[in-house]
Amino acid sequence: MDQDKKIGIGNRTGQNIEGAHANTPLQRLSSSTIVGDDVRNLQGEDLGTIKDLMVDLQNGCIEYAVLQFGGFMGIGSKYFAIPWKHLTPDPENKCFILNKDKEFLKNAPGFDKDHWPGTNSEYYNETTVYWGSARSTYRPEGGELL
Repeated sequence: MDQDKKIGIGNRTGQNIEGAHANTPLQRLSSSTIVGDDVRNLQGEDLGTIKDLMVDLQNGCIEYAVLQFGGFMGIGSKYFAIPWKHLTPDPENKCFILNKDKEFLKNAPGFDKDHWPGTNSEYYNETTVYWGSARSTYRPEGGELL
């Protein structure tokens, strides 16, 4: 089997077909391999765990990763919607990198595990503004992202 085919199988399954780096370069991940992944900053500090993914149904892309931060065994932790474009996969360490410090995250708009914001709530607009992310909008008549 040639290397490109091995990489393709590795990317679809999330498993290495052959050798330590068979799934390199990483091209795709299934949602089940992302949920539960750790998130660290550039300093190597643990920022939490990805609990879920929020998909924008207008453009079919992941818009946010829901991050669980702090607490002990889920008690006292806070959840955040992190704009997907702010997370970088780190396949070598099997985690995602968020280029922000803990203080920035602590001050971000968040919610607790028992009170998730509605999927159409104003929370996501506040989050987008806090993170300085331009949110793309979908124009149905032209089918284009603005």
